[in-house]
Amino acid sequence: MNMVFEHKLAVPMEVKELYPLAAKDALLVEKRAAELKAIFEGRSDKFLLIIGPCSADREDSVLEYVTRLYETAERVKDKLFIVPRIYTNKPRTTGEGYKGMLHQPDPSEKPNLLKGIIAIRKLHMRVLEETGFSSADEMLYPENYRYLNDLLAYVAVGARSVENQGHRLTASGLDVPVGMKNPTSGDIEVMLNAIAAAEHPHTFIYRGWQVHSTGNPLAHACLRGYVDQHGRSMPNYHYEDLFRLHEAYLKRGIKCPAAVVDTNHANSGKQYLEQIRIAKEVLHNRRENKDIRGLVKGLMIESYLEDGSQKIGEGVYGKSITDPCLGWEKSERLILEIADALD
Repeated sequence: MNMVFEHKLAVPMEVKELYPLAAKDALLVEKRAAELKAIFEGRSDKFLLIIGPCSADREDSVLEYVTRLYETAERVKDKLFIVPRIYTNKPRTTGEGYKGMLHQPDPSEKPNLLKGIIAIRKLHMRVLEETGFSSADEMLYPENYRYLNDLLAYVAVGARSVENQGHRLTASGLDVPVGMKNPTSGDIEVMLNAIAAAEHPHTFIYRGWQVHSTGNPLAHACLRGYVDQHGRSMPNYHYEDLFRLHEAYLKRGIKCPAAVVDTNHANSGKQYLEQIRIAKEVLHNRRENKDIRGLVKGLMIESYLEDGSQKIGEGVYGKSITDPCLGWEKSERLILEIADALD
C-alpha cells in the first residue's frame, strides 16, 4: 500500500466535546432549519439565497463578510432567507492545488487535517454565535460531515461527487436540505438518480458502523452549468432548462421538486460579473411561469469582500484564492435588487 499512516484523527464526538455548541445556539439552528424546510416544502414564499466565498480561506475575512451579510439580511428578511456559503473543502478537478481550510487552515502552510478539523468547526461556530447564521458547506468527504452536523443549515454535493454512492447514501441520512449538483457533463439524469437515491432509506457502512437511514425528503437539484465535449462552458439556467427539469421531476415523481440555481461555475463560465445578469434572468423566468416559480427556490452566488480572485501569497484581504467572486458592494446591491424583484 503506497500510503503512510501519519496519525489518527480525533473522532467527531471528541471534537464536539472540546468545542460544544451552546444550547441557545442549538435552538437557533433548529429554528432556521424549520424555516428552510418550509421553503422547500412550499409552505413559505421566501426566496433562498446561498451566498459567500468560493472557499472560506481565513477566519477573519470570512467573519467580516458574514457580519456585513447579516446587516443586509436584516433589511430583506421579509422576502429573503439568507444562508452564508462557508465552504471549508475545495474539490480539485485533477487533485492538485489548495483543497480548502479543512486541509490547510493556513493556505501558505502544509496540510494539517487535525488543525483543519478544529478550524472549520470553530469558524462555523463563530459565525453562528456572532450573527445567528447557520451556514452551508459542501460535503466533499461524507465521513467528515459529523464534525459539523449540529451547525449546518444546508449541504451541497458537488458536481464531481454526485455520482458517488457514498455521497448519495450519506445524503439519505441527513436532516437538512441537500443540493445535488448536476455533473460536469451536464447529464441531469445523473443528478436525478442522486436525488432519488437520497430520498430513500438505506443500510450501509458509515465511519465503521452499519447504519440505517430513513431517507431525505429535502434532496433537490442544484444547477451549475456544464462543460461540453469541446471544453466549453454551457449554461443550464435558461427558461427551457428550468422547464425541462420541471417536467423531469413530474415524470420521476420526486418528493422535493425544487431547484437552486448556481449563478457561477459553468453557468457563468467563471465570469463572476455575469452572476448579476444570471440572477436577474432566473427571477424573470420565475415571474413568467408559475411552474418555474414553484421549482426555483433560490440562488447560489459566489461573493466575497473584494472583486475577482488572486493567487495564494498575494495577500489581498477578503479576495478569493480560488474562483473569482463578486465583491461586497456589488453583492449588497444585488441582494437588495433581488429582494425588490420578488413580489
